[in-house]
Amino acid sequence: MLVVTSTLGADEHDTGADHPERPERLGAALAGIDEAGLQDACLTLEPRRASYEELALVHSHDYLLYLRTVCEAGGGYLDADTPVSRGSWDTALLAAGSGLAAIDSLDSGSGTMAFVAVRPPGHHALGDTAMGFCLLNNISIAARALAERGERVAIVDYDVHHGNGTQAIFWNDPRVLYTSIHQWPLFPGTGRLEDTGGPDAPGTTLNIPLPPGTTGEIVLRALDEVIVPAVEHFAPTWLLVSAGFDGHRADPLADWRLSAGDFADIASRVTGLSPAPGRLLMFLEGGYDLDALCRSVGSTLAVLAGVRYRPEPATSGGPGSSAVDAARNAMAASGVAG
Repeated sequence: MLVVTSTLGADEHDTGADHPERPERLGAALAGIDEAGLQDACLTLEPRRASYEELALVHSHDYLLYLRTVCEAGGGYLDADTPVSRGSWDTALLAAGSGLAAIDSLDSGSGTMAFVAVRPPGHHALGDTAMGFCLLNNISIAARALAERGERVAIVDYDVHHGNGTQAIFWNDPRVLYTSIHQWPLFPGTGRLEDTGGPDAPGTTLNIPLPPGTTGEIVLRALDEVIVPAVEHFAPTWLLVSAGFDGHRADPLADWRLSAGDFADIASRVTGLSPAPGRLLMFLEGGYDLDALCRSVGSTLAVLAGVRYRPEPATSGGPGSSAVDAARNAMAASGVAG
């Protein structure tokens, strides 16, 4: 059974007219469940608000106070890309708490894996600032909560934009392996091949920057040759995924050439890394073309549910092979995979 939790019915995060990170994204993502015929394979879970103590595992007191104050005062722009409204604080609490609720559900045996369909997304949010549409780092809050109870957590991030916030939060935490496949150059300008972790956690950060025009064939090579052996060597007890769908060729904010079929193949590789049933948690990150988001989420969740649904064929060719080779060599040199 696939556990699905979402803030769709309680979404009061208003980003204004023409903003790409808009409320319709959640409807499009969840419509993928219907498109793929997965209604009977999914258990819907109500979201819950994260507590202050849970948020403080990742975010500073000053930042949380600032964010809440700005929202309660009516909102505004936290940076050039990140607006908030009066309802954004409560929606962000629900987004952050949804991952924690999904963990509780998996712990109870309710499902074998979970999909957290929330907005705002989280992987750009730093411990002390919002960034890139993100207010609270949803996946990092879940990962830190797991680490605090003694788990080893691997994070696989395949959003087309590098998860700079997640990397920074776990830079020096040996309990969490952060791996990212992302476009370079592109916002936020982080995620260098040379970034491999802090002095207390060497080799626990792994970045694979891939060029514009990257196809599914190259992303799968990066997974098979770099990410999979790194995660297997780390031997996590939980696998968390920043599932961004903005690598789709129709997405307006990036330049990869992926299809919904590629996201099915990516999901197949990622689910194969799950350490045990009930220990895989996927978080929705980016994806800004609504039709592409619907198809890509549907193809991803179909793999998780063991159903074949491929609305688009996989892609191949294009640049990026040399970048995968460089990442594989860097991984070996850093000791990520032994």
